[in-house]
Amino acid sequence: METAMLDTTKGTFDPEQASAVTLERRRLGLTALDREKSFGGYTLYARQTGGGVVDMVDLEGRIAHQWQMPVRPGRDAVLLPNGNLGYNGSHATSAALYPAWDLWHGGDFYEATPEGEIVWRHEDIYHHHDAQWLPNGDLLYTVAAELPAHLAKRICGGDPRKDGADGIFQSDIVRQVNRKGEVVWEWCIWDHIDPADLPVHPIFDRRHWPMINGVSETESGLILMSLRTTSGVIAVEKASGRIVWHAGADLVAQQHTPIMMEGGTVLVFDNGNLRMGSSNPFSRALEFDPATMQVTWSYTDPNAPSFFSPFMGSAERLPNGNTLICESAFGRLFEVTPAGETVWEFVIPDFAEYPAPVNQFIKGSHNGCFRAHRYSAEQVTWL
Repeated sequence: METAMLDTTKGTFDPEQASAVTLERRRLGLTALDREKSFGGYTLYARQTGGGVVDMVDLEGRIAHQWQMPVRPGRDAVLLPNGNLGYNGSHATSAALYPAWDLWHGGDFYEATPEGEIVWRHEDIYHHHDAQWLPNGDLLYTVAAELPAHLAKRICGGDPRKDGADGIFQSDIVRQVNRKGEVVWEWCIWDHIDPADLPVHPIFDRRHWPMINGVSETESGLILMSLRTTSGVIAVEKASGRIVWHAGADLVAQQHTPIMMEGGTVLVFDNGNLRMGSSNPFSRALEFDPATMQVTWSYTDPNAPSFFSPFMGSAERLPNGNTLICESAFGRLFEVTPAGETVWEFVIPDFAEYPAPVNQFIKGSHNGCFRAHRYSAEQVTWL
């Protein structure tokens, strides 16, 4: 069955009143649907410029449910096994570590019922980027911490002209807290990797090394970590703390959201910034075997540069073998089959500016979100 392309334009179009934002002049909402090949279900996302609104849309792109959370998203939202919403919010008084910190910090976590009642909250002003809500109710996430001075001197690569006058460099600790907010596990990256062994990409700010932007725990007891400014994914054995494998910049480029599949392969959103051997950036959903570091599956657009998110992004394997991809920077959520056929596509139709001080770095009107998640009807029986 050929994918049906749906025109969702409402009313007449007046070119004299068209938005200055290129994306807003293109088709928004549901743009492709193959009901027979799609996994179906509901897609959840939290707009970065939505002021705390979390949307869940059905297969036709209609709002099926919506939450209004107390703060704007730090990153994303998920549905928990009990039907509640797990929300990674942006802390109003997060630590002011360096100028760009407000772009990616979170630190204000909430659990909310479908009706919006807050039943749990956890705050950590040093949290940034990703987090995983574990099956036992604990929360796994990354925090920034000052790199010891003798190790900060070993940071190489990047753009030293952007170094802070105070000489302070931030690094990362992965932390797990229980429902009481107690730290039950921690792992400090500089105890296991010498900064000199992982140089920062050219042109990048070096004040946060290596910036763990994605974290997830596997069923076998590994913690997968995505290293943004150095391009790489590492797997840490939780019980011992040792690094058991490292996929480097020869495989991935500025990637996000590593997730281990049932067969032991790893799925990532490979952003493609400064990709080795490529002068034209493009993104891909990439699956690789950590035992061999060989690519086992990937999706790129037939016109490769047409699919590119320079920041954020996610890929999620669905139960029917399809993959849900979030082209975050442009609010484009789409589902592809193993053969790479697009069977569902939805472009977030809501645009707004980032609030201060983020709008100093990202200007204009945006519809982006950090990650998107798909749930079956059986997972949202409360609808």
